[in-house]
Amino acid sequence: MSNKTSGIKNFFQGLRTEYNKIVFPTQQDVVKETAATIIVSFLIGVLIAVLDLIMKTGLGFILK
Repeated sequence: MSNKTSGIKNFFQGLRTEYNKIVFPTQQDVVKETAATIIVSFLIGVLIAVLDLIMKTGLGFILK
């Protein structure tokens, strides 16, 4: 029984040690990364829309 309790205690000590190693981002980092994600998503959406328009127009000429 003591071995089981010791194992659980060691687990939580290791958990605390690993948790203390975490480096959380600053608010400024989060804002920058969020803005970058939104901008890149928008640009990819525009690229897909342009490619779709080109393909639709090209197929229109081919199928006529």
